Amino acid sequence: MGAPMLAALCANGFPAKGFDLRADVDVPPQHFEPSAARFAAEITTLFTVVRDIGETEALLFDQQNLAQAPQLTRLVICSTLSPRYVRDLPDRMPPHITLIDAPMSGAQIAAQNASLSFMLGGSTTEINALMPLLRAMGQYFHHMGPFGAGMQAKVLNNLLAASNTAMTRLVLDWAKTSGLDPDKLLALIATSSGQNWLASGFDQIEFAKDGHAPGNTIEILIKDVKSALDAAPENHPLPRAIIDCLSALRPYSDH
Repeated sequence: MGAPMLAALCANGFPAKGFDLRADVDVPPQHFEPSAARFAAEITTLFTVVRDIGETEALLFDQQNLAQAPQLTRLVICSTLSPRYVRDLPDRMPPHITLIDAPMSGAQIAAQNASLSFMLGGSTTEINALMPLLRAMGQYFHHMGPFGAGMQAKVLNNLLAASNTAMTRLVLDWAKTSGLDPDKLLALIATSSGQNWLASGFDQIEFAKDGHAPGNTIEILIKDVKSALDAAPENHPLPRAIIDCLSALRPYSDH
């Protein structure tokens, strides 16, 4: 997600650079800084697009320690993390740094098309100041409330996305077992009450046919469901059943 978001910022004339632990990311060299120290020395606004809490901790407080970047004044959390973890971040950051949570939805295809949907948490003044950057990368913007509200909305949205993923794959496998043409069933779903984002974009969404594997998007969906449960007001059995269904997914075959 980070590479096409960076490309969108650069295409709109913003002096943006990316940093990643990997050296083989698909980013033009002039827009990529492989040195964490040099990256930290230059940044004023930081968008974090890492996988999970562990990588966020490494980026902000441990190995890269970007929370102490000398010119940093604004931190935008785009990763999908536990709302409980996000709400604790202001107490851990230097007081002069503005925090905004801006997790996004739409998968890699929306990042490539600069049509992401952002769920935003922060003051109206802070969000308005950030909007020129967000508009370069996205198409839909939902200000959900103060800092942390965007993340709470995102994990609830992803809980639905994860359930749709699990159920869509289940019914497609069921259709093949029953002798139905899965493509015809997808066309039916697109115009009927079972319509959902994964089914409608089954041939475009990059992870639609994946099985569960360490580090892939299906595992990230499981992480997102666990993030929702971490801040849930009570114990809910259905999300745990969704985790079990996603964990059992094998790569989808058209045959």
